[in-house]
Amino acid sequence: MIKSELVQKIADKNPHLYHRDVERIVNRILDAVTLALKDGDRVELRGFGAFSVKERDARLGRNPRTGDAVDVTPKRVPFFKTGKELRARLNDKD
Repeated sequence: MIKSELVQKIADKNPHLYHRDVERIVNRILDAVTLALKDGDRVELRGFGAFSVKERDARLGRNPRTGDAVDVTPKRVPFFKTGKELRARLNDKD
């Protein structure tokens, strides 16, 4: 599912809301999650999962095409851990 499909599903289930308002709400939520992760915070949505940031150290990588050594800079990457309730739903356990 892509963001526009999510907005459409929410708008369909809430006919009293304008489509543009639903889109703004979804964008604001995603922006808030992104900003929190950028600030180094952890974002937990109970029953769904938790987003956090992991630090990757600098390392020496390889160019897969040529095999040459390449310096890979340190970076921060998002990490998502599913919640217990989501895992149970995926495995059809109530």
